[in-house]
Amino acid sequence: MRVITGAARGRRLKELEGYETRPTTDRVKEGIFNIIQFDIEGRKVLDLFAGTGQLGIEALSRGAASAVFVEHRRDAAALIRDNLKLTGLGDRAAVVCGDAPAYPAAAREKFDLVFMDPPYAASLWEKTLEAIYQFDILSNHGIIVCESPAEQEMPPLAPPYFLHRTYRYGKTRITTYHREEAAE
Repeated sequence: MRVITGAARGRRLKELEGYETRPTTDRVKEGIFNIIQFDIEGRKVLDLFAGTGQLGIEALSRGAASAVFVEHRRDAAALIRDNLKLTGLGDRAAVVCGDAPAYPAAAREKFDLVFMDPPYAASLWEKTLEAIYQFDILSNHGIIVCESPAEQEMPPLAPPYFLHRTYRYGKTRITTYHREEAAE
């Protein structure tokens, strides 16, 4: 697992042992960043269910202004801190050891880009998307990127959020949601 491009290009990231954390494959990660390549620089990123932190770290490496990583496992949160130190990107990042679906209620800011890659067996997509919508933590023209198994149908969201598009990479589905600018 490596950083694909940007300031930390080529840096290898540490991974957790065991099967509790399922890192995004390089192929899927490349697909995600091809989808959002023009929506990263200068943006505020939220990486929910962060695992190793690779999606948020890739965004920081590509010029995101800041990133918040939310992970409930203490060992994974510590690993994210190590990976941030390894890449030299820690000065623009915060790591929260906590419950990702509950984080939107506590967020004190809006984000431009949200990565969501919950454990597949836990079925936390709807709960987390509902919390993002309810607490409206996505900025105008913001994007949510959800990773799920290919057979997982993602729910629609009410305006100003909308399901934008789905992509398939082998056994993985990437679903993007956008937030329309609120009418004044």
